[in-house]
Amino acid sequence: MPIQFRRSWTDPDLDQYRDTVVRFLEEEMQPEDEAARKRGHVGHEMWRKAGALGLLCTDIPESWGGGGGDFRHEAVLYEEMARRSLTGMNSSVHSIVAHYFLNHGTEEQKRRYLPRMATGELVGAIAMTEPGTGSDLQGIRTRAERTDSGYLINGSKTFISNGFLAGVVLVVVKTDPGLGAKGTSILIVETENCPGYRVGRVLDKIGLKAQDTSELFFDDVRVGAEQLLGGKEGQGFFQLMADLPYERLIIGLTALAAMEGAYQITLDYVRERQAFGQTVADFQNTKFKLAEVATEIQVGRAFIDRCVEDLVAGKLDTATASMAKLWGSEAQGRVIDTCLQLFGGYGYMNEYLIGRMYTDARIQRIYGGTSEIMKEVISRAM
Repeated sequence: MPIQFRRSWTDPDLDQYRDTVVRFLEEEMQPEDEAARKRGHVGHEMWRKAGALGLLCTDIPESWGGGGGDFRHEAVLYEEMARRSLTGMNSSVHSIVAHYFLNHGTEEQKRRYLPRMATGELVGAIAMTEPGTGSDLQGIRTRAERTDSGYLINGSKTFISNGFLAGVVLVVVKTDPGLGAKGTSILIVETENCPGYRVGRVLDKIGLKAQDTSELFFDDVRVGAEQLLGGKEGQGFFQLMADLPYERLIIGLTALAAMEGAYQITLDYVRERQAFGQTVADFQNTKFKLAEVATEIQVGRAFIDRCVEDLVAGKLDTATASMAKLWGSEAQGRVIDTCLQLFGGYGYMNEYLIGRMYTDARIQRIYGGTSEIMKEVISRAM
């Protein structure tokens, strides 16, 4: 009987929802992926199609325009995109932004932004990283000076996922540089017709070619006082830290799904490819390598599934989520490298999915907190 990587958290309704997701990806997104990779983004229309089908903000309550589901519904979309290396529509960042509004926003902020994010009318991005500041968020330099009517933002951000298409950006700023972390706030910037706001180039990355990762510039950008997330200054660092388990589990989850996708396409390839009068699958080395991969995925599935269940139950802690991110991203690199080797020279060709999966995987150990940061977080909980 073939090995099955079953999820402990699924049910018939989620399986039916997964069918809807797969149809959307295979009928709408996959045919457009090559064009999106060449231009560096999927375009607004793809987001709106996903929103019209109810695929966005699925774990946001219906009262705020969302799907009324839970993290498992989000996980289905993340998994199926990762299995196919469809990286252009960064719905995970979009959902993370929605959760900042849900968990920390004022009633008016939730009412203003969440329904439009659920439909895909507004694409969400969060601007943390700066040219000179990566993991050390306390070192950011983007300033927001208080004015009579609100704030004046000056600074720049880089490596911003969804940056080119973003309609709403949560900007991490210093409202009081003398207070360190306590002087950090998050301001909401609506990008349409926003004087002083400018999107720089879509960055030329080694992977994630269809993802609009961009530079953002803020030159005397004015926002009203009502655009302060949560309505209280100095809460930015707390708000950022509070949602880390959600973000880091997404990375661990997508890593595992990418491993499953790589395993399946490699299995299909070696069963067809002939060498020395037999299929590549007949060689003992191939069997052993794929046995190792299948075992790693099966073991990882047990851990990641438990994390999904814990998040849904509201009890996933930061250290465990960091373990999911650390293990998942590191294992993804190992597994996809092994799979690519079994493709031989064809694995190095961009026209083969495994080659794209290889370059797409490398960022997983960096964004959302590097592997080194994950180890530090885990070690503090020992």
